[in-house]
Amino acid sequence: MTLPVPARPKIYHIVHVDRLASIVADKRIWCDAKVIERAAAGTTIGMGDIKRRRLTELRLESHPKLFVGQFTPFYFCPRSVMLYLIYCANHPNLAYKGGQEPIVHLEADLHAAVNWAEEKGRKWAFTLSNAGARYFEDRCSLENLHEVNWEAVVAKWWRGAFEEGKQAEFLMQDSFPWHLIERIGVHSAAVVPRVTAAMHAAAYRPVIEIKRDWYY
Repeated sequence: MTLPVPARPKIYHIVHVDRLASIVADKRIWCDAKVIERAAAGTTIGMGDIKRRRLTELRLESHPKLFVGQFTPFYFCPRSVMLYLIYCANHPNLAYKGGQEPIVHLEADLHAAVNWAEEKGRKWAFTLSNAGARYFEDRCSLENLHEVNWEAVVAKWWRGAFEEGKQAEFLMQDSFPWHLIERIGVHSAAVVPRVTAAMHAAAYRPVIEIKRDWYY
């Protein structure tokens, strides 16, 4: 079964709650290249070897002068494969072992993000699989959204044939604006005060929701 492209696809960036205050203060989610350059505060949750590869080896076909690590990444779904690795906390290449509970999902609208990027002259793309893999395909036109494996994207369990498609990414050059985040999904009520505190001085505060179904 092939699922149609959703009318309003949502995109999701995952981040440790202790990095949220710096995101709010900067009014943007920086790409990895900028996070390193700025020595951004907060816990890094990705795999070091994959981050290095995205920064120094992997370029986009649609924007061949730019490395993947120069783009802020989003998934097309919550409950990602990466979150599962964080949940298991036993991968040898994952230094972070703090589990999924402190991880928050930042949700935005794909079309709103693309419209903003094009108005600002900011490059963007999406991939059909994990942009940290040695080989992936990328596109830079919404007319190609049907090439994303939407059945894999929405699947709760993704082992086997769905694993690659589940890891499709949306990428925005340099940073992603805070004001486009529509909702923050958290694991439990225990995380809500930490998110609220991170946004206490913000002019814009997205709604916070406990979304246990976004987690393992």
